[in-house]
Amino acid sequence: MSRQAVAARLIVQALEAEGVEYVFGIPGEENIHFVDALHDSSIRYVLVRHEQGAAFMAEIYGRLTGKPGVASATLGPGAINLQLGVADATTNSTPVVAITAQVGLDRIYKESHQVVDLVSLFRPITKWAELVPSPQALPEMIRKAFKTAQTERPGAVYLAIPEDVESAPIPDGLAPLPVNVVRPQDPSASQIARAAEVLDGARRPIVLAGHGATRAGASQALVRFSERLGLPVATTFNGKGVFPDDHRHALGAVGFMRHDYVNFGFDEADVLISVGYELQEFDPVKINPLRDKKIIHIHRFPAEVDDHYPVAVGVHGDVSRSLDALGDAVHRRFEMNGTGEKIRRMLSEELAQGRAESAFPLSPRRIVADIREAMGRDDIVLADTGAVKMWMARMYPTYEPNTMLVSNGLSSMGFAVPGALAAKLAHPERKVLAATGDGAFLMNSQELETAVRERIPFVVLVWVDDAYGLIEWKMDLELGRDSHVAFGNPDFVAYAESFGARGHRVTSAGELLPTLRKALADDVVSVIAVPVDYAANLQLTDKLGELTGPF
Repeated sequence: MSRQAVAARLIVQALEAEGVEYVFGIPGEENIHFVDALHDSSIRYVLVRHEQGAAFMAEIYGRLTGKPGVASATLGPGAINLQLGVADATTNSTPVVAITAQVGLDRIYKESHQVVDLVSLFRPITKWAELVPSPQALPEMIRKAFKTAQTERPGAVYLAIPEDVESAPIPDGLAPLPVNVVRPQDPSASQIARAAEVLDGARRPIVLAGHGATRAGASQALVRFSERLGLPVATTFNGKGVFPDDHRHALGAVGFMRHDYVNFGFDEADVLISVGYELQEFDPVKINPLRDKKIIHIHRFPAEVDDHYPVAVGVHGDVSRSLDALGDAVHRRFEMNGTGEKIRRMLSEELAQGRAESAFPLSPRRIVADIREAMGRDDIVLADTGAVKMWMARMYPTYEPNTMLVSNGLSSMGFAVPGALAAKLAHPERKVLAATGDGAFLMNSQELETAVRERIPFVVLVWVDDAYGLIEWKMDLELGRDSHVAFGNPDFVAYAESFGARGHRVTSAGELLPTLRKALADDVVSVIAVPVDYAANLQLTDKLGELTGPF
């Protein structure tokens, strides 16, 4: 039977019709026809070293492009290894299509080698999961998978393809379906009128922009709305950059584990205008503890129900059009008070303090300041989960959407290195840096080999403290002591070089910035090991605990 005559070729044709450029994965015995068909296609198959890495790559590619990233694996253990990245994508509202092999229909109904009910495993972590029952079902199911993954709220979907379906002949005339995209609608006039009425009666409103505002491409509309009405804007960690941090109305990011500077802006507010905010980004109790704020929820879909997020008006439709319509309908302008200015000044002073610190090992403030100095305005930083994320998310000034990426839905460790590879594929013209703790780095560091082999350049900055620093911070903060968080590390320079990457070791505070600049300019895969002193962790939380408002 020719390659063109089997269902695997139809799968690849359907992926091509969807505009897929990359498939990230590892082949197995049960999907060799699919991988072989990819070899003759326009799609680049990126062979990875662990399926978890493939899923994270697909997630970050989907997050940066808005098109579903595609991850592939074999059945059984290969499919199960995809699950963390798939769940991460769904909780971070990111479109991903995961496709794996499954045992043949001739034995799936009974106990046999490698039989696991994969669809049941994937259903709780996806928007849709299903087994493909026949070649004839492929065009409809693949089109549905991509449409479901992209439609708001986006997330991951999963298809299991039995090995006897993948290798089966296809009837003449069976072909991919045309692609149709769901377009956002204008908000209703009545919703806008009700929201305007709330704002016209407000005393001190504040805007919270989340990940959905970034997905909607609403950055310019958000700036227009803020400037027209004179409103301060904070973002979530996942929304960083959708409102530029150097704008005079910017308050920074909310979501730190303690009452941070930006929280004082919410303390004073009586109306919260949430734009593209989703509750999985962070708990609304931190900004509405007394349930006393009127909330205007602007998004493509209704808000989740939460006791601390009582929505007064929901405005559902295209986010940019909703903001412009609401700005036109409000008949007043608000005066910015001194709170926002003080919040911006305190953040600026903290960053300036970091630039001036010369201790070694380096303070996290110094590392954040030097990263910002080395990166361009639209270059991309991925901050892995841990203490690194806390310092980067609250301190790193971000000016463009999707230029500082964290996982704040599932908060998975280990996404930054494989994610950086995908970020470079999505934006080859930009510099890409993975900022990661030593614990998270070794969870998926094997993807350095993938990057070297595939010639995909990016820089990994490993914050070295020989411990799970965020857990140590939390234990010291709440228990007064820590335990079972310390570990040993390899020689990171030798480790990087063993993969064919370049390794750098920072031995003084003054070395970090020039080392970052050199590694970014070299345009190869590089790893920089920088020792970090997390004594600043408790100093920060103690300082925030002593702050009192109003500002």
